[in-house]
Amino acid sequence: MKKAFRLRADQIEPLACGYGACIATDMITVEGRQVGFMYREKADDAVDSGWRFLSGHESQEYMDDAENHAVYDINTIANYDPEIIPFLESAIGSAFERDPTSGQFRAAEFPPHDDEYLKEDSSNDKELT
Repeated sequence: MKKAFRLRADQIEPLACGYGACIATDMITVEGRQVGFMYREKADDAVDSGWRFLSGHESQEYMDDAENHAVYDINTIANYDPEIIPFLESAIGSAFERDPTSGQFRAAEFPPHDDEYLKEDSSNDKELT
């Protein structure tokens, strides 16, 4: 099934280039919702930044369906919600949620706090910028 993205490719501007790839849900890229929750985990590979972006309205059932999220360049997601940009250099293990009253991001707890889950793979020599 082909997705009907909220933004066309020609609408994507260079707002946050060079950060690598991320995972984002269709609630952001197809439905056009703001990022409501974002966290950074250990990268899966040399291209992955470790960032994951959700609207905050996804159920577990929704997340369990791989068709509901995809890999994107972080710049793409920054075009959907530029308010993520100031947080992109945050450390692995960081998480932020949008405050429902102010609409601003605030630090959030995000399990698991397992050292192996958060530790950068030493065999991966990439630089995350």
